[in-house]
Amino acid sequence: MKKRKVEVVVISDVHLGTFGCHAKELLNYLSSIKPKILILNGDFIDIWQFRKSYFPQIHLKVVRKILSMASKGTKIYYVTGNHDELLRKFSDMHMGNFSIVDKIVLELDDKKAWIFHGDVFDVSVQHSKWIAKLGGLGYDYLILFNRFVNWCLMQMGKEPYSFSKKIKASVKKAVKHIADFETTATDLAIEKKYDYVICGHIHEPKIEQKSNKNGSVTYLNSGDWVENLTALEYNRKRWKLYRYADVNYTEDEEDLFEMETILSEQPMVFAMITKHINSF
Repeated sequence: MKKRKVEVVVISDVHLGTFGCHAKELLNYLSSIKPKILILNGDFIDIWQFRKSYFPQIHLKVVRKILSMASKGTKIYYVTGNHDELLRKFSDMHMGNFSIVDKIVLELDDKKAWIFHGDVFDVSVQHSKWIAKLGGLGYDYLILFNRFVNWCLMQMGKEPYSFSKKIKASVKKAVKHIADFETTATDLAIEKKYDYVICGHIHEPKIEQKSNKNGSVTYLNSGDWVENLTALEYNRKRWKLYRYADVNYTEDEEDLFEMETILSEQPMVFAMITKHINSF
């Protein structure tokens, strides 16, 4: 399969280690692109839910694919989020093309992009972590049940239905939370004179110009790989929101070989991550 060349790709909220993660689809997407920079903008591995001992082979293949891309020259930035906050003790660690950071500022064609996960704006995460974790568990099972319902709908020839999207759209508190999140992020970005502010966390993919009395900024959210299966791509001085389409993806032999050998080439990164996840 011919790979698309992209300057920057941002994905977030993959939640490896949970039932809701679309690891196969993400692996297909990663196998179809050749980015110069890949940013994993938080909640890539869901350490909160890792005690379930659920980490199937396809999830491991995604990790191997990321390391494979790093070995071939792609610069990987792992931006920590709330579900993988355990890795924040390794912030500003750099190993070859692989870096763990809490936030990053990229220079893109004379413009500055401020990139971070966004959980710092979430009061429930900062002050009532056990409530947030309980909510995360319920969300995971909601997604699992939703998949079963959608399978039944497909058998009847009907369109799939998203419970979580319906809840977000109908509950005023959820709508307000998203609006407050976007306003806080954009106000700070305008104050710091950034051109782009890029977040994840709220699972709401978006590209929108935001303004206040002090100026304007482009707000971008990469969405997630649980519900929306989206990513942000930057190429030729413009951003676009990529939405996964279930086309006929195939992995070439080179990719399959690399996924079997990459752990021997870069064992330290993978061993460090798995060691501290297992000890959580």
